[in-house]
Amino acid sequence: MKQARFRATAQPAPASPPSPFVADLLAAFGDAAVLWRPERLRSYEYDGSIDVGHPEAVLLLGSGGDVPTAFRIAARHGRPVVPRGSGTGLSGGAIPVRGGLALTFSRLRRVIDIDPQNLRAVVEPGVVNLDVTRAVASHGLYFAPDPSSQAACSIGGNVAENAGGAHCLAYGVTTNHVTGLECVLADGTTLETGTLCGPNRGPDVPGYDLTGAIVGSEGTFAAVTGVALRLMPVAEAVRTILASFATVDDASRATSGIVAAGIIPAALEMMDALTITALARAGHRGLPPDAAAVLLVELEGLREGVEEQIPHVEGILLESGATEIRTARNGQERDQLWKARKGALGALGQIKPNYYLQDGVIPRTRLLEVLREVAVVSERYGLPIANVFHAGDGNLHPCIIFDGRVPGEVEKVVRAGADILRKCVEVGGTLSGEHGVGLEKQPYLPWVMSDADMSAQLGLKRAFDPDGRLNPGKIFPESRVPRPVAA
Repeated sequence: MKQARFRATAQPAPASPPSPFVADLLAAFGDAAVLWRPERLRSYEYDGSIDVGHPEAVLLLGSGGDVPTAFRIAARHGRPVVPRGSGTGLSGGAIPVRGGLALTFSRLRRVIDIDPQNLRAVVEPGVVNLDVTRAVASHGLYFAPDPSSQAACSIGGNVAENAGGAHCLAYGVTTNHVTGLECVLADGTTLETGTLCGPNRGPDVPGYDLTGAIVGSEGTFAAVTGVALRLMPVAEAVRTILASFATVDDASRATSGIVAAGIIPAALEMMDALTITALARAGHRGLPPDAAAVLLVELEGLREGVEEQIPHVEGILLESGATEIRTARNGQERDQLWKARKGALGALGQIKPNYYLQDGVIPRTRLLEVLREVAVVSERYGLPIANVFHAGDGNLHPCIIFDGRVPGEVEKVVRAGADILRKCVEVGGTLSGEHGVGLEKQPYLPWVMSDADMSAQLGLKRAFDPDGRLNPGKIFPESRVPRPVAA
């Protein structure tokens, strides 16, 4: 679903002969790899957010070895570089707000090495998230982080944003499943961090945790060209429970009750009535049409342990007011439930053509309070807001649904989103759990960081990228971000 275009920069002039910068790219990589005419750049002007920018050129990388050359050409001409994965990001992180070169990794889709004995794999950054699990499934393994867009999003993008997913409650986010990186610094230097696969690699390396610093840096530190992933064995038993509730408050209480009982499900997801309605209109079956909210609870592990947990979870759900509890009888029913959960965002187009998705994180104990405030914001601005989110770890995804063709609607949506994020921060939460700061939350960063915090983080940015050439204008408020300098 294409988003409304907001805060647009000036449209680029119609292409005449290529600029000296583009001419050097063409000479190095050829016509088939370099896009520079305006009509061929349009698909690279936006991602899944509501912002837009205009690259001067796009390079379709043929291998990781192309990256140092591209960086050196960009540096010679004083141009910024924006690494780009599948373009599914929701915070504007892949948008080239200062022009320059968009570096696209979509052709780098090789699974380089699978090491089942050590539960590791090495992949190129353009490999689609779900394809990792498909590649290792024959070994009884899988890759745990599973964003809703896992059938389209790339591993490189997951690394950039430190993506999570439905199962991050039990297993953690991307950084917990990356053991090493190959990446290219702004000056063209190739760097290896952490532990990559191979017979002579140990479990760890000494020194600073550069892997941890680069994961989640939103493409502002380096361009990742290889990723070593930690794999997990497929669980012996998986049981998926769908619980219906007459109120969102009851579903929220059930969420807190399950975790307070010391039960950590593999996943604990909530969808509200508006989301259920949209899914029904989109053709998804099996969700109760009259529920105000549903919880999707997934338990997995050893068979005996899972069977022992089920009655405890069902008891908590009933005590919290569940009106119906249904357990998937087989893999097909389980897949149907997860297909609905992961198709929720796309289904919202059945209600209005555009959405603006927030990503605030809150303490679980404040869930009822914040969801009530989301309802107040919806009424205040006259905008429908669907709630579909990772309830177990407090990662909210209020989705403001709107029509970007209506004058003034986008600006109203942005104000509503800011009100929701401010409430998240007020109750002890933060701005993002997995989508990143990017452009979208940049103005709000002072709500969660002091001047000293930002100065320290910008110092780290300068250590990796002293000229401010990598994905400039992201994360930090515009007045603090260094502009690229000419060589």
